[in-house]
Amino acid sequence: MEHQTWDVIIDARKAGGRASLKSIWKYRDLLWLLVRRDFVSFYKQTVLGPVWFFIKPVFSSIVYLFIFGELAGLSSDGIPPILFYVSGLTAWSYFSETVLLTSNVLKTNAPIFGKVYFPRLIMPLSILLSNMVKLAIQLLLIFVLMAYYILFQDIGGFELTILMVPAIIIIIALQAFGTGLFVASISIKYRDISMLIGYALQLGLFITPVVFPLSSTTGKFNLLLSLNPMTQPIELFKYAFFGTGSFSVFDITYMILVTLLLVFLGVYAFNKAEKTFVDTV
Repeated sequence: MEHQTWDVIIDARKAGGRASLKSIWKYRDLLWLLVRRDFVSFYKQTVLGPVWFFIKPVFSSIVYLFIFGELAGLSSDGIPPILFYVSGLTAWSYFSETVLLTSNVLKTNAPIFGKVYFPRLIMPLSILLSNMVKLAIQLLLIFVLMAYYILFQDIGGFELTILMVPAIIIIIALQAFGTGLFVASISIKYRDISMLIGYALQLGLFITPVVFPLSSTTGKFNLLLSLNPMTQPIELFKYAFFGTGSFSVFDITYMILVTLLLVFLGVYAFNKAEKTFVDTV
């Protein structure tokens, strides 16, 4: 028999599954197509198109400004209230939407996974990147609002801390990625988890300094909030834009370590679950 060579060999490896950076890079064209599909499908056949990316944070910020700023009288840490809420909600929305979509990636794509092979991590990565495109568009809103306040309200100009924004976004993206993958892995067996995750993300908004600054809390409540992995990314996100935030070297170290742990646990659990999830979905 004539010797045959194969371009792709699919095998069942031990400990950790089949996904690797090399295999993901090999399927980068598929990743790009999925990102494009997710982005285009969001505003296809809509009148306002990409303007919808601005509508949600603007209207949510106005509601929170009225409830928490005017009625509750919560501090905005010296930041113009509308900027405070828009920036916090923009970062939190990216995290929560990425976690929610990633946590359902195995169930929603089960028909595709059962028919054709490609690295399964491509799907959650496409969610991560397509949401990042939406985030980039929403960041324009923050810059426009800041430009208005700089020109007409005299709040000072942009600082060098603005260069921190890409690194902070990467931290938020990795936390959302790891959390979503871990939830996706365990929700295959325990369906209750997928029902609880949306509710948990809604509550998470109020135990993360999105609608209030960390500096307004004290004692045990401040310590509890500091243990939330998303607390420091939100604080740093606001600090990057406005130069105001509460954090320390210990907080940043904790944030980085927890982020790496979430990514490791998420990818490991996902790679283990992908081997048999088609039989249980």
